[in-house]
Amino acid sequence: MAKWYVAAKRADFDGIARKYHISPVTARILRNRDVVGDEAIGRYLYGTVSELYDPASLPGIEEAAALLKRKIGEGRSIRVIGDYDADGICSSYILKKGLQSLGAAVDTAIPHRVRDGYGLNDHLVEDARRDGVDTILTCDNGIAAADQIRLAKTLGMTVIVTDHHEVPYEEGTEEETGGTVRRHILPPADVIADPKLPGCTCPFPEICGAVVAFKLIQRLFADCGCPGIHTDASLPAGERNVLDELLELAAFATVCDVMRLQDENRILVRHGLALMQDSANQGLRALMEVNGILPGSGGKRIGAFHIGFVLGPCLNASGRLDTAAHALALLESETRQEAVPRAAYLKQLNDSRKEMTERFVEEAAGLIEGGPLKDDRVLVVFLPDCHESIAGIIAGRIRERYYKPVFVLTRGEDGVKGSARSIEGYHIYEEMTRCRRFFTRFGGHRMAAGLSMREEDIGAFRREINALCRLTPEDLQEKIHIDVPMPVSYVSYSLVEELERLEPFGTGNPRPVFAQKDLLLLSARVMGRTGSALRFAVQDGAGRRLEMVYFGDREAFETCVAQKYGPHAMEALYEGRGGGLRMSVVYYPGLNTYQGETRLQIVMQQYM
Repeated sequence: MAKWYVAAKRADFDGIARKYHISPVTARILRNRDVVGDEAIGRYLYGTVSELYDPASLPGIEEAAALLKRKIGEGRSIRVIGDYDADGICSSYILKKGLQSLGAAVDTAIPHRVRDGYGLNDHLVEDARRDGVDTILTCDNGIAAADQIRLAKTLGMTVIVTDHHEVPYEEGTEEETGGTVRRHILPPADVIADPKLPGCTCPFPEICGAVVAFKLIQRLFADCGCPGIHTDASLPAGERNVLDELLELAAFATVCDVMRLQDENRILVRHGLALMQDSANQGLRALMEVNGILPGSGGKRIGAFHIGFVLGPCLNASGRLDTAAHALALLESETRQEAVPRAAYLKQLNDSRKEMTERFVEEAAGLIEGGPLKDDRVLVVFLPDCHESIAGIIAGRIRERYYKPVFVLTRGEDGVKGSARSIEGYHIYEEMTRCRRFFTRFGGHRMAAGLSMREEDIGAFRREINALCRLTPEDLQEKIHIDVPMPVSYVSYSLVEELERLEPFGTGNPRPVFAQKDLLLLSARVMGRTGSALRFAVQDGAGRRLEMVYFGDREAFETCVAQKYGPHAMEALYEGRGGGLRMSVVYYPGLNTYQGETRLQIVMQQYM
């Protein structure tokens, strides 16, 4: 059971509300997000793309832009080598499209997940040399490819790395003090652009690979005298320039790669979402169309949720179950006629991926519940028959179910491969570095990582990663942070509209949630195609009635009610005879539009 906390940060909420023409409730939410001071509040509420940080503040960008400008002028062949996930696909598109618009001789190569594995490898380097490539330009990878970049340099090629992952390091002992020191292992590239470089002082390092790529093209365009980003997102798609389209893809990747929606990322995603309502990219438009969420149809607007849970998984499915080249081809489509069949294929792949995921999530849960794994603080689950491409998704789902760091390992063509997902307070890349002897290859960041290892080492790795774990029982209890304890009587159309100004919501900028104690449940009914959701009529202590919906685990909710009020309580609730059935709930307010009628509702997230 998650533990509920009410945020208790202090500020002059009434004064902030008056100054920024918002409610004290919204002022409290801003303080809870640590948005403090006039500059930060103004940037959060009204920040525009003109306030994005100068690309030159990212180390390596100026040098990379200058080198690429020279290579373009000399007519040198450039190959972009990306990754097979949504961030790598968008990064590859951004670099290729940006360089092509400047007349560069450029192509792309994206590794095949099964045949090649993650990132740069020897045969990709050798292919590039055989094809007469002068310059390799990596994106969303490269920082951990020291051996492969050394090979490329030996073969006479120029290498530029753009990445956002942690720099690999080894820990050692300092001779003078005896303390622990880190020795970072930088690849021997000609230029490295990565916000995680040691000593980097860029103002906001929590950006994805596509944003690093975007900043490189932005700087290159400035050096070449090309137009910058339009600040007006309402311009029709046909009146925008190349950078506007590339910004859309950078925003898309930021959401898909689960970057923190704070500071610069928040501005970039908000502007990108505004552009996507009339996307300049035929592939994105087709992907929205085949998923039934094309903006303007039925009043729909694309939000961060659609990217993270509908559109992004379609791009990822391409790299998981086939080849990411299909997703890149979708983004490169020039007409709707080209794009729609490609988008439909990606949706079909994603539907298959979802079915596979459900099956192996249940298998993983069975292994945990049926053996000694359930007592581990770090879960290491070996699913030998699982397709390695969905290991990361399964790890994420298992993390949500048990609120523990999770490694999901699968048997690949060349040993064991796996993905890891973490929880707050556990830097999974650093913990893996402490066990690096078990891995033949690994990389990642605080919340996610990938790895390769020998099958015979799985047991020893599981024991050591748990022996080194410093998580306490309190760390392993999921925490629900409530912004304001607020009766549902306070929910209004104006409050819902004001909360929309705080979007986009996601990691680092969660949707505001409120709490109501002892909410009276009057009736309930099952809804949804699969019968997995519930809709309630509820009433608070002031007599205000409202609709409430719940999209969580229906079976668990019914069990909770039966334990609290008896075996027939849910039956009575379904028949509209809720009686004195009361629950304390965590919720957020919203609108429900059905058959042209819009009504207020609340969405229950937690209950007790």
